[in-house]
Amino acid sequence: MTPGKKIYFASDFHLGVPTHELSLAREKKIVRWLDSIKATAEEIYLVGDIFDFWWEYKYTIPKGQTRLLGKIAEITDSGIPVHFFTGNHDLWMRDYFGQELNVQVHHKPIEKIYNHKVFFIGHGDGLGPGDKWYKFLKKCFTNPFLIWCFDRLHPNLGFWIARRSSRRSRITTGDSDKHFLGEENEWLFSFCKEEIKKRHVDYFIFGHRHLPLDLNVGENSRYVNLGEWINYCTYAEFDGQHLELKTFEG
Repeated sequence: MTPGKKIYFASDFHLGVPTHELSLAREKKIVRWLDSIKATAEEIYLVGDIFDFWWEYKYTIPKGQTRLLGKIAEITDSGIPVHFFTGNHDLWMRDYFGQELNVQVHHKPIEKIYNHKVFFIGHGDGLGPGDKWYKFLKKCFTNPFLIWCFDRLHPNLGFWIARRSSRRSRITTGDSDKHFLGEENEWLFSFCKEEIKKRHVDYFIFGHRHLPLDLNVGENSRYVNLGEWINYCTYAEFDGQHLELKTFEG
């Protein structure tokens, strides 16, 4: 890493819900955060569910979120790499972000090494034990034939169906559990414990859970959940030596 530079991680903006007005206010806040970090950023990781729904037709994308897209383009144009992970709400990304915004899109977790520290980074959906219903749904959502069928729908109908479904999501209804459930009931924590039996990882960085967490997994490994930006506005910052979970604008 370049001395004085930092790496930033954030996830679960869920732009588009619960209302246009609240989503717009949140988007402007996210843009302020990006403005506040771009001078010191060596890389930026946006770790899934940035949009509450995203689907790319061949010539059409969902309207809205232009401030965020413009800011990302500004940042990548300045030479700062931006990584975009697909989450369970925006997993249908194709080539738009790569072609138009020069963003590196990741559909699966990745491992990176910075200053001899090993990072395992991913949205977190479908990892660990349990959540079998979602794992089944994800197989359906990523099935090439079913994707082809949805592509045949007119965008007005396709987006309407998706937004009706979003109204029942955890982030919109407030059903997310706001408390740590214990090691045995936190699927991502269980995943981390199993992974460190295979190899050493310094930091597991996930979203999806919607609860900011910074937990030790064994002696020299940590599980950091980035939380979300409807209630917490939390993100992680790595300065080359230490990783810290922070809150933007209180």
